[in-house]
Amino acid sequence: MFDIGFAELLIIGVVALLVLGPDKLPTAIRTLGLWVGKFRRTVSGIQAEISEELRLDEMRRNAAIEKERLDRELAEMQTPFKPEQQSTDAASAGATQAEPASSAGHSDAGGNDSHRNKADS
Repeated sequence: MFDIGFAELLIIGVVALLVLGPDKLPTAIRTLGLWVGKFRRTVSGIQAEISEELRLDEMRRNAAIEKERLDRELAEMQTPFKPEQQSTDAASAGATQAEPASSAGHSDAGGNDSHRNKADS
């Protein structure tokens, strides 16, 4: 973060000792240490929150992309079956209309008309 070497820290320590004196220097260092610790914890918490938000945003984007892909696959899978289903419905409708026409002649299992056999007897 800061490029402070040992020499700079030593100069800051000597100046602080001269300004504050030997009585107040330990209290000032302790207070400064508490502030630095609090600052680091705050920055660390903010970094964790930002990282979590970025992770959640990425997951949302990935989920949206995957949903679009699955929707396209579903549409592709349903598309070929729609024309076949319509032709199957039309064929079954035609078969149900043809059945009453064949039963109108009153044929028996042998294919002979039953009313004709009664007339012959």
